[in-house]
Amino acid sequence: MPAIYAVFLAFTKNGAFVGVDNFVKVFGDYRFWPAVQHVALFVVIWLISLTILVVLLALLVHAVRVRWLSSASRFLFYIPGALAGASSVMLWLFLLDPAVSPVAGILRLFGFETFVQTVSIGNLPVIFTLIAFWAGAGGWIIIMYGALNNIPVEVMEAARIDGAGPVKTAWHIQIPLMRKWISYMAVMSLAAGTQLFVEPRVLSQASKGVVPPDYSLNQLAYLFAFRQNDFNGSAAISLLLLVVAAGLSALFVFRGGLFERD
Repeated sequence: MPAIYAVFLAFTKNGAFVGVDNFVKVFGDYRFWPAVQHVALFVVIWLISLTILVVLLALLVHAVRVRWLSSASRFLFYIPGALAGASSVMLWLFLLDPAVSPVAGILRLFGFETFVQTVSIGNLPVIFTLIAFWAGAGGWIIIMYGALNNIPVEVMEAARIDGAGPVKTAWHIQIPLMRKWISYMAVMSLAAGTQLFVEPRVLSQASKGVVPPDYSLNQLAYLFAFRQNDFNGSAAISLLLLVVAAGLSALFVFRGGLFERD
């Protein structure tokens, strides 16, 4: 298995066991901790915004009583997810360039006059969050919509009889009953977020180095393997990502009661 081979590479050098030497080397690399900060900031912004907006949009779509309008909304939300990752980023390259973007007025309102200004390092976590939300939120909205449909009608009717309005019903009934699905979304999105690679790589090429080629941990692992011919260091980075992602996922699983029986 690739994962087992990665573990082997992470603790060896030229076939000999070297303990944690590869990890010490990676930790000491001047590019490692900036990459950790970049990915961590993106993941935090991504998970918080995804959870809030997906749940809110799913609740709004579910509240629409006109059947064709509800179906059309779900279809429109899902369309961006049909684009592959690289294709989606290419689309965003045009949107982020004030010279050709259809939303150039909004970009200039924030003081961005050129593509280089738009994709400056400080803006990248938000930009990557927008790209990720555009590509992946639609599918999660549909999943949350299905979770809302599974809430017993009797529970919703009891809330209405007790005088609970839409906001109280959502906060005290619908969202708590969606907890497992929200946890599942968080786990899957966390796994995807820590693997940030395509977006910064394409933006790095388009910006001619304004976005550094070692912005994310996956990019750094790629550089270790294919630029420095250091597959052991690359495996060490990959293993660290796996351990951190697995630990955080376990937290979401147990805190969200993902495997609890109703």
